[in-house]
Amino acid sequence: MQPPTDASGKPLTKNQHLLQWVDEMARLTKPERIVWCDGSEEEKHRLTEESVAKGVLLPLNQQKLPNCFLHRSNTNDVARVEQLTFICTPTKDEAGPTNNWMAPAEAYKKLGALFDGSMKGRTMYVIPYVMGPIGSKQSKIGVELTDSAYVVLNMRIMTRMGQAALKLLGESNDFNRGLHSTLDINPERRFICHFPQDNTIWSVGSGYGGNVLLGKKCLALRVGSYLGKSEGWLAEHMLILGVESPEGEMTYVAAAFPSACGKTNFAMMIPPKRFKGWKIWTVGDDIAWMRVGADGRLYAINPEAGYFGVAPGTNATTNPNAMETVSHDTIFTNVALAKDGTIWWEGMDGETPDELTDWTGKPWKKGSSEKAAHPNSRFTSPATNNPALSKFSEDPEGVPISAIIFGGRRATTVPLVMQAFNWMNGVFFGATLGSETTAAATGKVGIVRRDPFAMLPFCGYNMGSYFAHWLSMQARMANPPKIFLVNWFRKGDDGKFLWPGFGENMRVLKWVVDRARLRVGGQETPFGWVPKAGDLDLSGIDIPHDKVDEATSVNLDEWQTELDSIGEFFKTLGPSLPKVLDLHRQVSLERLRILRESQPRA
Repeated sequence: MQPPTDASGKPLTKNQHLLQWVDEMARLTKPERIVWCDGSEEEKHRLTEESVAKGVLLPLNQQKLPNCFLHRSNTNDVARVEQLTFICTPTKDEAGPTNNWMAPAEAYKKLGALFDGSMKGRTMYVIPYVMGPIGSKQSKIGVELTDSAYVVLNMRIMTRMGQAALKLLGESNDFNRGLHSTLDINPERRFICHFPQDNTIWSVGSGYGGNVLLGKKCLALRVGSYLGKSEGWLAEHMLILGVESPEGEMTYVAAAFPSACGKTNFAMMIPPKRFKGWKIWTVGDDIAWMRVGADGRLYAINPEAGYFGVAPGTNATTNPNAMETVSHDTIFTNVALAKDGTIWWEGMDGETPDELTDWTGKPWKKGSSEKAAHPNSRFTSPATNNPALSKFSEDPEGVPISAIIFGGRRATTVPLVMQAFNWMNGVFFGATLGSETTAAATGKVGIVRRDPFAMLPFCGYNMGSYFAHWLSMQARMANPPKIFLVNWFRKGDDGKFLWPGFGENMRVLKWVVDRARLRVGGQETPFGWVPKAGDLDLSGIDIPHDKVDEATSVNLDEWQTELDSIGEFFKTLGPSLPKVLDLHRQVSLERLRILRESQPRA
């Protein structure tokens, strides 16, 4: 293949490893033409105009939503497909019991047959990109080949894409090889396969972001977690935020939450009026890559450059910074369209419009039993749109993490906030993280679905080995972060939430920061430290102290059930589970038995 050139005729790259691979994939997929993406504004405008002309993008009201567009995906292609997502390692044990596995040779053969001629009559776009700040030792380079201009425009937002990536790559062979074709968007011919040992991703038959923006979940988490284990760092499904005090003291926190637990809202939180002078700065809302620095602390970067957020439920109350973020230069996917050319989704501010065009392009009227916006409808926005973006978000060294938070949706058992006694206890918190199902999801309420470290769909190797890697990280750190468990969703006997959540979570976050900095006390429970009475700042909030006490309480009977449930979950991981985690569970059970037996009998 002849080296591609820019507008002036200068070669974009002379990297023979890259050129040979692109040539090989082109001979397989047989595109009509090949376009190398340079990340320029001119390229963005050209691809946007072409996408509008083809109906891939619909221009929105450019006065009210400047440079914003709407995309409607195929109705059978609206979310990640966990059942069609595979980890392709030499042995099934390496993938582990929580992943779908396919042998690499079988996967290459099966998908190779689908890719054969898949781009006939289409354009192959070559997208060189960087995950992480340019110049950071933590960053990784990828190249995605795709036949979708929608993918190009989204990758432009989500990554550092174009000539900067090629320059950084130079002549190296160290880059992730990603191949994607929408094919015919047929679920029967849809696969997302990861080859960790080859640093390769093949995705076919989908146009949905989580399946096709290969730098995101595929590289940053599934392949990234494997690379992290091999190279001694952590690739995590975590937000990163900075807490700045009125005196200018900055503390950085990473936090993992399963879906529907308020992750993006927490990353972009605005402190309540009582915390005048306090500020929350967003480093990242979804993914953290963390390495140990020379000072023995854990440093995190956000590998992404944008937000691919869930739209429904986002409004000026739940997340005002997100609403400001999506107000311009945003691609909306599967939201509803208003008559004035603006967009709408369930949970947005203001009155529900009488008439809309729903996410499928059909007329929709207020009161309809159908959703106007798809529940998984999305926005893709540049991080630079966020008014609370941290000035250190592009720091190549990353930010030092003082606390790690795990949080799930639990109506009972788990306190509002609890600090682990030590690193191993904290890994136990992460390994047993879970959320309760809702009636809408399963027909049953209160069934705990374990989502360890919020990584169940994203861990690129055996989950038991992943737990062991987390445990081993302690030996690398002279100053490990403190680890906490939070639960904004605990309910009282009346079935109502005990804690208001949203911006008021700043009160919990301040206790976390103070504990991490060793300047506030705590109450010891059998399972961790919780705030003592008076530790949480409740001034300026109308909430009875007894409700807060209930929210932070530990019920021994509930924890008996919890530890038994954890035991059942641990069994599903088989022999790969580190023994120390089940020993910790057994010690907790024995401690619980003694405490329960010592309680006064009624």
